[in-house]
Amino acid sequence: MKTQKKRSDCPVSFSLEAFGDKWSLLIVRDLMLKKKCTYGELAKSDEKIATNILAARLLSLEENGIIKKLEHPDSKAKVLYQLTQKGMDLIPIIVEINLWAEKYTDIPEKRKELLAQMNADKEGFIKNAFKELESNL
Repeated sequence: MKTQKKRSDCPVSFSLEAFGDKWSLLIVRDLMLKKKCTYGELAKSDEKIATNILAARLLSLEENGIIKKLEHPDSKAKVLYQLTQKGMDLIPIIVEINLWAEKYTDIPEKRKELLAQMNADKEGFIKNAFKELESNL
């Protein structure tokens, strides 16, 4: 794993350099919810990330040890991306971002069920997400 060059000793700054841009967090979100994804599946997300940005963010997340590449079981031309333990440790942050957004913006219907699960039992939701992802490591 490549050593990350830090701009400062501030933990917030360090964290933002590792995963703090919007595209990286959306990739982490997708991998958290879908467990494993191909490049093509990530490219089809609702936010319509440009392919050059997606490739750069995947490389950065991999270099920072947040995701890893796996061989695709059905195609040698494809790879699967999956969160590492370091990436999975971002689950509570992603949950909190979701709950913060729910408080300050209108949430589309298709996302409300997930937020209801988070609100009903946040700790249980996080624990279950870890369990599901760990079973795929």
